[in-house]
Amino acid sequence: MSNTAQSLASKRIASLLDENSFVEIGAGITARNTDFNMAKAETPADGVITGYGVIDGNLVYVYSQDASVLGGTIGEMHAKKIAGLYDLALKMGAPVIGLIDCAGLRLQEATDALNAFGEIYMKQSLASGIVPQITAVFGNCGGGLALVPGLTDFTFMEDKKAKLFVNSPNALDGNTVEKCDTASAKFQSEEAGLVDFTGSEDEIFTQIRQLVTMLPANNEDDMSYEECADDLNRVCADLANCVGDTSILLSNIADDNLFVEVKAAYAKEMVTGFIRLNGQTVGAVANRTEVYDEEGNKAETFDAVLTRRGSLKAAEFVNFCDAFGIPVLTLTNVKGFKASMCAEKGIAKAVSKLTYAFANATVPKVNVIIGAAYGSAYVAMNSKSIGADLTFAWPTAEIGTMDAKLAAKIMYADADAATINEKAAEYAALQTSAVSAAKRGYVDTIIEAAETRKYVIGAFEMLFTKREDRPAKKHGTV
Repeated sequence: MSNTAQSLASKRIASLLDENSFVEIGAGITARNTDFNMAKAETPADGVITGYGVIDGNLVYVYSQDASVLGGTIGEMHAKKIAGLYDLALKMGAPVIGLIDCAGLRLQEATDALNAFGEIYMKQSLASGIVPQITAVFGNCGGGLALVPGLTDFTFMEDKKAKLFVNSPNALDGNTVEKCDTASAKFQSEEAGLVDFTGSEDEIFTQIRQLVTMLPANNEDDMSYEECADDLNRVCADLANCVGDTSILLSNIADDNLFVEVKAAYAKEMVTGFIRLNGQTVGAVANRTEVYDEEGNKAETFDAVLTRRGSLKAAEFVNFCDAFGIPVLTLTNVKGFKASMCAEKGIAKAVSKLTYAFANATVPKVNVIIGAAYGSAYVAMNSKSIGADLTFAWPTAEIGTMDAKLAAKIMYADADAATINEKAAEYAALQTSAVSAAKRGYVDTIIEAAETRKYVIGAFEMLFTKREDRPAKKHGTV
């Protein structure tokens, strides 16, 4: 290892990877620029340690910025090391993990440094959809460098010292750090939705390791399988009680009850994350109306509607799963769209992106209707009409255009209450029940809630070799 062996950047790599597995590349590289007294400056490894190692036996490529060398700033050679790492990762088909702690662009190198940023962006763009990309922010990540986590698939952020921003909070009109720290992990995870996971450095290393073991190494060679010791036919007795908080539901049906949720703090009304079913990694998307805390108390409630944020969050997640051949499971419980002046500004485009993501995805897709499934909001949630391969419904599911009583009031506007109640019951039986949807072929099988795990495992096993031809095109435009 280079003379940066004892630096914080190096220690972070050691904490992330399997013990003694890291091999450094480019340890002898230093800055070439000599302007502005740079000839006298010591730049060991040019402020970034690059190399490869393993996480639970899985090959990964890692770069870790060293803030003790010119603030970890990015210059010509710094970027070339990262670009070279991406070249290796693309050749070998292995994930790239970037550990960010950087003061930004190296001013002494000016246009060379600007070009360096572009080289990194280019490599990230080429790698997108080919190998998983993960960024962890431990120090500063500002200005143009904030695009780096934006171009990766998953972003982790230390919750006390890390700063992630395009514009400094104090540079925003009417804002200060004390008023609203837009560079904080809290803001970036809860409001911006850029950050997937937050925590201490140790917690982040644990979370990255867990995520890497769930993901395929690349878009062609899927190594995201493991032997399943859990009972494939395990009955989940209380599953019907988890309709509200679907993160709990997903944990219950997953192998060994493990659910790795992504963007958990953002758009909580939509749940996204990874589970294993019979050892196979599956991406999960679910509507949520309740959040329970660790003590089992109801902490938050939401309407059963699609929101702009939730739709964009789910669409991005489905696109990732499709790119890497990860099957998608949806749990549907939705009655319509968020209705507000703010939501109206973007809800149509956001739900269009969600619809397109599901319709465009060619991976195995299974939908389980666990509650209400009303109107075009239901259609957008991976319904059979936009490409779900199999659709299950719990016996209590309601599938139709709207609530039966509301429909009766519209159709029989001048009728008395008794007539409306009678017609509502008739409408519920004929048009909004799981049975009526199954009769029309919109639901393949009505299943008991407790048997959900067994059925979805069987469905994904059947769909394992799915192949689907689509019209030839360069790419869609939604």
